[in-house]
Amino acid sequence: MKRLRNILLTIAALLLSAYLFRGFLYRHTVDYKIVSRRTSYIISNDSLSSFISQSIEENQKTDVRSLTNLAIDITADKLNYCISNTRNDPNQLITHQRAHCVGYAAFTATVCNELFRKFNLKEWKATPEVGHLYFLGMNVHNWFNSPFLADHDFVLIENKTTGERLLVDPTISDYLDINFVTERIE
Repeated sequence: MKRLRNILLTIAALLLSAYLFRGFLYRHTVDYKIVSRRTSYIISNDSLSSFISQSIEENQKTDVRSLTNLAIDITADKLNYCISNTRNDPNQLITHQRAHCVGYAAFTATVCNELFRKFNLKEWKATPEVGHLYFLGMNVHNWFNSPFLADHDFVLIENKTTGERLLVDPTISDYLDINFVTERIE
């Protein structure tokens, strides 16, 4: 009985540690490689613009990471993940509210760019990217035959002056609460 209790306590401790350090573990085991770029959108929907403005009023920080986190929060508030083909234009997604990774990335990139514009961070630009995920150096997309899993969309946030690059995955953020991810450089 004592041995079973020790095994269960060990499993519980491992699970708790994995949960607490999920961001660290994810960033050190999964890399994102950009293979192409998706269409970027400009806000033309008043509802989306209003929602962003309301969200800004609650935000106190104006650095790039904080604004990116705010964009991810706005995305999570407005979108629900679905597997089926959906719209990808954020101006339509604000009312449709169902998207897969392509829509999530387009929505987040559009919101980021609007936030950067509003806070006069002109040197920063967010773009939706198509890429591959690598787990411990292996391309996970090779493991699937489904066209749906042929690639994955995420967002590149880049400083056009310094070249600094940040990657965020709004889909993973919605499920695992991990915002910033690691870029694979070969």
